[in-house]
Amino acid sequence: MTEYFEVLDRDGAARRGELRLEDPQRTPGLADDVVEDAGSAWIAERDRPAGDESVVTVLPNRAMPSGTPDRVQDAFATDYPDVEFPSAAVVSPRTAEDVGADVYVLSGAPGIVGHGAAFVDAIVEMKRAIPDDAALYLPGVATPANVATLVYAGVDLVDATGAIVEGTRGTYLTTEGEYDLDDLDELPCSCSACAVGIDSFDREACAEHNRNVLAAELARVRRRIRDGRLRDYVEGQARHVAWLTAAFRELDGEWTYLEERTPVYRDDLLLSASEDTLHRVEIQRYANRVTSRFERRLTDVPLLLVPCSAKKPYSDSQSHRQFQEAARYRAHVVSMTSPIGVVPQELELTYPAQHYDSVVTGRWSAGEIEMVADVLSAYLDRTDYPRIVAHLPEHGYRDVVERAVADRDLPVQYTVGDHPTTDESLSNLQAALEGERTIRVQERERATLAAVADHHLGAGAADALFLHVTMRGRYPKLQAISTDGEQLAALVPSYGTISLTLAGARRWAEGPVPTKTVRIDDFIPHGSVLAPGIVDADPAIREGDEVVVEGPSASAIGRAAAHGRALAESTRGVAVDVRHVTER
Repeated sequence: MTEYFEVLDRDGAARRGELRLEDPQRTPGLADDVVEDAGSAWIAERDRPAGDESVVTVLPNRAMPSGTPDRVQDAFATDYPDVEFPSAAVVSPRTAEDVGADVYVLSGAPGIVGHGAAFVDAIVEMKRAIPDDAALYLPGVATPANVATLVYAGVDLVDATGAIVEGTRGTYLTTEGEYDLDDLDELPCSCSACAVGIDSFDREACAEHNRNVLAAELARVRRRIRDGRLRDYVEGQARHVAWLTAAFRELDGEWTYLEERTPVYRDDLLLSASEDTLHRVEIQRYANRVTSRFERRLTDVPLLLVPCSAKKPYSDSQSHRQFQEAARYRAHVVSMTSPIGVVPQELELTYPAQHYDSVVTGRWSAGEIEMVADVLSAYLDRTDYPRIVAHLPEHGYRDVVERAVADRDLPVQYTVGDHPTTDESLSNLQAALEGERTIRVQERERATLAAVADHHLGAGAADALFLHVTMRGRYPKLQAISTDGEQLAALVPSYGTISLTLAGARRWAEGPVPTKTVRIDDFIPHGSVLAPGIVDADPAIREGDEVVVEGPSASAIGRAAAHGRALAESTRGVAVDVRHVTER
């Protein structure tokens, strides 16, 4: 059980936390002043250390370099004692397991840093083997250029040892790379060590600078985690070093590891600045859900494909209002966009469709065309439209449509001349939908709430939740009301999520779609469920998910503050933000 480390914020695999020592230490951070090594057991048998509440004591261990044969690691793995002071255990990916430590030190870290695939494999294997609420420490490898990527992968603690050594050798480190001190004619930094100027700057000052800039970069990374924007930063910052770019791309391939730790929505915008954004968990998860969970409820009308807009949600933009005025709600509107893919109008509020900003050049890359075409094709496999009206500009958008329908017997009618909002184009759109039925407001609103429920709770959830209900409110503030007047659910416009009442939770539990359940001890929660009160949690839970809370004395509905494994294993912090509670 972890006693001296607490996770405060999560941003994918990255965490902002605190070592709860006499003088608390923020993480991700430098471990130099808060870690004390009790010695190597290779040299001699070591007595059990007394420990100290002011530092993390690295227990006597047999550290092994990267590449040590498995049989050797197994034979000489350390048997760690159960201690009652802040402790760290030195383990390799092979020997890592829960030994009750607060910090786990990766043995042989220098052997994997510098190799993208080896680094990712080691980190992922380590993180799966140690408790979720324990800190991971990589000693001797951090630089100002690599530390953001180390943290993005899941590292909590580093030290300045390597950076200081490089300084004593005359290597001047920056977040973009390194320079030979003798080649510098000025100092590109204003830290206290660099304030003396180039003429007085020696190797001792260089070592101090390296430590300063590493500490400053960690502070920047902590701020990025708090804001939920670390990935945006890493996409740009890691490009200065080839292996770091390889590392975050390798991490994108670790879908299970990253998806489990990525929240279902964020407060801040997702920035799409390169093709690497197409591989982000948030983008891939949205595309997967649209193509596996979305059910077309607005039937007997054609599909109307339209371009995205800079303003979000799309329906608030001037261009989309013009499209609907011309269409007169006689088609099912789906927006096409990079990096999201396709966005049915019912899901335009859902993260990240309402929460992204992209670089607009008017040109689509080959990677964007391929990705959006694949999503559109999978979407068409699921939805079965009679025909498509494509109100899209020629370049990029039409390439996507032609690729998606190439092997289909599905008529496509293009309605745009020079630009989608010209009088000629809008007139073409109106004519193309002449004679189609008009979709009623109530029908659109019911379809919206149902689509959001399926998207967040699971395919088919809406069928159980919204059987025999009426709608209340106006879009986007929609509520589902049962026949006896009881509210079941409401749409949350800011994130495009669904908020259930206790009555709605009962319907969810009684339906065919599995509920995401957190089981608690014998108490009645008020406001929040804290981690120590949790008995178990569904591993399918993601941060931000709607969850049912069940215990001997109470049941509740609320929103998860972390993913399922973290809820089950954590010993500190808020686990579920509870909205409604009923006593048994």
